[in-house]
Amino acid sequence: MNSSVTRTGVTPADFDAIMREKVPFVGDMDVRTESLSDDTAILRLPFKERYLRPGNVVTGPAIFALADIALYAVAWLVVPKADLAVTTEATVHFLSGAKPGDLIAEAKILKAGRRLLIAECHIRSAVDDSLCAHVIGTYAMPPAEK
Repeated sequence: MNSSVTRTGVTPADFDAIMREKVPFVGDMDVRTESLSDDTAILRLPFKERYLRPGNVVTGPAIFALADIALYAVAWLVVPKADLAVTTEATVHFLSGAKPGDLIAEAKILKAGRRLLIAECHIRSAVDDSLCAHVIGTYAMPPAEK
């Protein structure tokens, strides 16, 4: 686990605490931030039976929720208080069924402008490292503090 401080001063523990406070359902999912760097966030969704759908694969809504949380994490790498950053667009490509087990999200900033942040996220199975989903998302960023 990388616990280094990012350019905005947010650590993995800080982001987890922010999410539990500001977006409580994320706490219910038990999503954990494994590492943050200047342009990348890696998060883990621990497996729960309730995420399974017929076919014994993890349901799409759980996969997308993890991706959206990871994309939100990279917004915090750009703006110190990204509370008001919101998803404006996201495209999800489900590439393979996610086997029962933890999922790992790796989100990376593609372009960070003054008003918009564009990032991508790969969701992989921790069971076999297969790529389960690819997500590209756009976030509307809050105005910079003066």
